[in-house]
Amino acid sequence: MNIHPLAQALNDEFQNPGCAVLPLLSQKGKQAYFPVKGILGQSAEARGKKINATIGTASEEDGSPLTLETLEDMLSLPSETFLYAPSPGLPALRDAWKQQILHKNPSLNGKTFSLPVVSAALTHGLSVAGYLFVDPGDTIVLPDLYWDNYDLIFAATYGARLQTHNTFVGGAYDVQALSSALADAPRGKKVVLLNFPNNPTGYTATETEAEAICDALYQAADRGGPLVVLLDDAYFGLVYEDGVARESLFARLADLHPNLLAVKLDGPTKEDYAWSFRVGFISFAFSGATDAQLKALEAKAAGVVRGSISNASGIAQSLLIKTYRSDAYDAQKQTKYDILKARYDKIRDIFSAHPEFAQTFEPMPFNSGYFMCVRTKGADPEAVRQRLLAHYDTGVIVLAGLIRLAFSSVSLADLEVLFQNIHRAVLELQTP
Repeated sequence: MNIHPLAQALNDEFQNPGCAVLPLLSQKGKQAYFPVKGILGQSAEARGKKINATIGTASEEDGSPLTLETLEDMLSLPSETFLYAPSPGLPALRDAWKQQILHKNPSLNGKTFSLPVVSAALTHGLSVAGYLFVDPGDTIVLPDLYWDNYDLIFAATYGARLQTHNTFVGGAYDVQALSSALADAPRGKKVVLLNFPNNPTGYTATETEAEAICDALYQAADRGGPLVVLLDDAYFGLVYEDGVARESLFARLADLHPNLLAVKLDGPTKEDYAWSFRVGFISFAFSGATDAQLKALEAKAAGVVRGSISNASGIAQSLLIKTYRSDAYDAQKQTKYDILKARYDKIRDIFSAHPEFAQTFEPMPFNSGYFMCVRTKGADPEAVRQRLLAHYDTGVIVLAGLIRLAFSSVSLADLEVLFQNIHRAVLELQTP
């Protein structure tokens, strides 16, 4: 395998004794690099020169970006916003997001982790992680209740085999099933994918469960095989119950074991209700990481971004920078959280007020996020979904034999109607 000298230089950063990163990289990951000496590098060297004929943008005669005034008029942002963002992301946004990660996860203070690299939202971030760490035939360990896009990202695109384990036991997260799955996985490199709050169930591990999960991961890493843990934190922060883990597992895993590489995938899509912006972040951490090693991982991720989409939206990134600098940001975010929390509380009240619902469906454990799931009793969930569409003017999703409900998009006034509709549809379909 011929490796580009720039990729080899990055790989050499992981040759230190005790560093587990190199054996975790896929073949493509070993070949990934950021082209610091190509067009981007040469353009950077020419930045600030009186005459700069390096980059493929267009300028007015006075040197300002050549943009359509109709577009400029829609944005209260400088015309420089229309220029390409760097492949790793706008530096100010990367810095701001790292500070947010520290603020939201105070136990990370004093620990070392990378500067986040900007992706085109979290799906693209997951794909970048797949590029870096997944070879065809690799096994990814994950719970059996998972977002169906993982099939497309990791199995269809990168040829991984998804090895699922039981998600819940006795109304709690089945940590023992995770531990057993890790023990049963093929020897050598292991890839684990965890998603809290979980899509589709809307469940986040409790503090006790989070500790047990990290212990299981520690034991797997300590058995000698290198382990990469991908953390899909798309709905991070939307926790509605006491005793539920408020921090990302990334904070616990950042320095847990030299054989364990933690990769945090997050962004403003759900956290900041900016679905169309398509901005996400990829952060790395492992015990004993040096600044050079973390920068090498950043460079590899930025190289994959460069090789797939060139860069994420500069306008979206600029808008986020402006938002995070606003004095109103924290209060506005709390207001939106309160709206979702009120819907969650309403659902709990509805279940308490309607014990008859137990005849037709069972709620799965949920405590956070945008979603919850119910398991129908005596009726096929797909038949229930079709009946809700045809007779009750109601749309739901069926995944893994469950009905997923996005209560995030249902008004308080309609929540009781939603569950009444499900109850009635199941009753109509139940076999005697």
